Amino acid sequence: MLKEPRPGQVKTRLGRQIGMIPAAWWYRHQSARLLRRLRDPRWRIVLAVSPDRAIGSRVWTADLARQPQGPGDLGPRMLRGLQRPEGRASQGPVCLIGSDIPAITRAHIARAFAALGDHDAVFGPAPDGGFWLVGARHPARLPRDTFKGARWSSRHALADSIATLPGLRIALTDRLRDIDTAADFK
Repeated sequence: MLKEPRPGQVKTRLGRQIGMIPAAWWYRHQSARLLRRLRDPRWRIVLAVSPDRAIGSRVWTADLARQPQGPGDLGPRMLRGLQRPEGRASQGPVCLIGSDIPAITRAHIARAFAALGDHDAVFGPAPDGGFWLVGARHPARLPRDTFKGARWSSRHALADSIATLPGLRIALTDRLRDIDTAADFK
């Protein structure tokens, strides 16, 4: 999941601390590095783009499939991304990641997919109580209210999200830090 890197539209919490232009510049280069680093024949990368009108943006490499994130807060957008990559119902395991995680590697993604071998869902926790990855073995079977009521951008985001998946076997994978503030940035 990524946003078009426009000052004042992306990484705004970071931007309030280091400036909107430097925050957007960092995000643009971070997301480009991420896409280069995560290419792997074991999975297909689909860019879930926000805002929807940025679907044709030249910021990202043209060879990767894209889909709009659509309306709503983060929860409905993530659920759509899990269940309908490229606008089609997902048949197999899907993992969604954030685009502001500098330390992520292909090995982290591979471990998340491996966890879906014997779990229904997987989360990659972040030290701030959120998560950098969510995945589902059978995304079409996720409850309709998955992520509903999650307190985003809080220390409760991961726990709230897991609570929307009662009865599912949940795995936790690697803990990675995302960049939200100047302290994270350092």
